[in-house]
Amino acid sequence: MTDRPIPDHLFARVDESPDADFYAEPRFVVHIDPETIAALTGLYREELEPGSRVLDLMSSWVSHLPEEVAFAHMAGLGMNAAELAANPRLDAWTVRDLNAEPVLPLADASFDAVLCAVSVQYLTRPVEVFRECARVLRPGGKLMIATSHRLFPTKAIAAWRSLVPADRLAFLRLCLQHAGGFDPPRVLDRSPRRADPLWVLIAARAC
Repeated sequence: MTDRPIPDHLFARVDESPDADFYAEPRFVVHIDPETIAALTGLYREELEPGSRVLDLMSSWVSHLPEEVAFAHMAGLGMNAAELAANPRLDAWTVRDLNAEPVLPLADASFDAVLCAVSVQYLTRPVEVFRECARVLRPGGKLMIATSHRLFPTKAIAAWRSLVPADRLAFLRLCLQHAGGFDPPRVLDRSPRRADPLWVLIAARAC
């Protein structure tokens, strides 16, 4: 944990209306270039063990996982039921607005990995969500936060709209420190050439 406060204004949004309204209609689109998706899939292939129990936070109709890797259980939490139902990798899913209720309805130490792909910029309560991620991860399990530069500008928090990429990553590290329960994270740059950038923060649950 850290005593350094996080200014409240960094979590403000242009549109503070209920997120359930914004996500009511399904969007069967992807939010990064195909080359960047391939880079993220390749990283998942390196970092996720076959047979793992995996949780996909802020999930949608696609999770960018390697097709040839089988997992023991794949759960998803997202904002739109139609999108989640269309995701062929999910064994179970729940509609959950983490900004309204930053609690994961899952057992302690029940997952080997938690993923959050190009969506962390929409969390208004990331410290609470990361604390929950630590709770549901087994000791040594990984939280993998993939970020890029695309966003819905009215729903992204001020930190994402105002900070450059390096400072966004520093902001995420600070949020993790406030959450507690994680070892110092690794930050990887897997940006393809001439495509959307990709930075991934990987934090292991402290043993």
